[in-house]
Amino acid sequence: MTISRRAALALPFLVSAVPGARAQEVWPNRPVRFVVSFTPGGTTDIIARLLGAALTEKWGQSVVIENRPGAGGNIGSEHVARAAPDGYTLLVGSVGPLAVNQSLVKNMPYDTLRDFAPVTLLAGVPNILVVPAASPIRDVAGLVAEAKRRPGALSYGSTGVGTSAHLSGVMLDQMAGTQTLHVPYRGAVALNDLLAGRVDFMFATIPSVMGHIRGGQLRPLAVSSVQRSRSNPDVPSMVELGYRDFDASSWFGMVAPAGTPQPVLDRIVTDVHAVLAQPRIAQTMIEQGADPVGNGPDAFRTFLAHEINRWREIVRIAGALPE
Repeated sequence: MTISRRAALALPFLVSAVPGARAQEVWPNRPVRFVVSFTPGGTTDIIARLLGAALTEKWGQSVVIENRPGAGGNIGSEHVARAAPDGYTLLVGSVGPLAVNQSLVKNMPYDTLRDFAPVTLLAGVPNILVVPAASPIRDVAGLVAEAKRRPGALSYGSTGVGTSAHLSGVMLDQMAGTQTLHVPYRGAVALNDLLAGRVDFMFATIPSVMGHIRGGQLRPLAVSSVQRSRSNPDVPSMVELGYRDFDASSWFGMVAPAGTPQPVLDRIVTDVHAVLAQPRIAQTMIEQGADPVGNGPDAFRTFLAHEINRWREIVRIAGALPE
C-alpha cells in the first residue's frame, strides 16, 4: 500500500510535532532552577531549599537553588522575568522584589503582574524585632526611649532597600517619633553584623533568626504582624503594644516567566501544593516561623495586586522615597 503524496508531505511535520508534545508531557526532563534573589541563609533561601529537596524526589530531577542577590532582590527577579518560559527557571520570591519595589524603586526593570505567571503563595512570615542578647534593651518601650534619647545613634540592619525589614524600621520611626539609622546589606549578611553588635536591632523574618533566638544569641521584642506568631506565642505584636496598623509582615511566593505553557504551570502548581501539604514540610515551616499557604494562581495574582497597592500606600505614608 502506497502513501499518498499529500500524506507523504505532511508526514515530516507530524513527526516533528511529536517530540515537542512528548517533551511537554514528560516535564521536567532536566534539572529545574529555583532562583533566589538574596544571599544564602535568608528566609527565601531556606524555603526554596526545603521545597527544592522535596520536589527533587517528586520530579526525579534535581532542583538547583541559584542565588542571584543584589538591588533589593531585583537582579534575580529580573533574570527570571527574562528567562525562557519553559518551566525550568522559577523564582522563589518575596514581598520586597514582587510588591514593595514596584513603588519604592525608580525605573523598575520588570512589572510583577505583566512579566510573571503566578504559581502560588508559599508562606506568610511575620517579621520579628530582635536585638543582640548583650543589648541592654529589654523591650520595645526601652528601644523607643533609647532612640529618642540619642537621635540618629541607634542603627538597624535590613536585607536591602525596599524589603519589609527596611520599611518596618521606617514605620517604627514614623509611628514612634524616633530617628534611627538604616544600614542595608546584601541579603542575609545583615544578621552577622547584628549578632556581632555592629547594628543595634533588626526586623528580621522569623525563620532567618529562629535558631539564634532559641540559642539565646538574640532577644525578641515584638512581631510586626497584627497577631502573634504561632512559632513565638510569647512575643507580643506591635499592634498590641499600641502601634496601631503596624502590619509589615513578609510573605514568599513562586512565580514563573510570563508565557510559560499552561500544562507546565498546572503541573508545577499541583506538585508544589502537594509538597506544602506534606505534614513534615508543613511542620518544619511552622517550626521555622513560616505559615504555609499554597493558594491557586488566580488567587495569588489577586493577592499580588493587593500587596502592590498596599505597600505603595505604606511607602507613601512612611515617606520612603523611591531610590
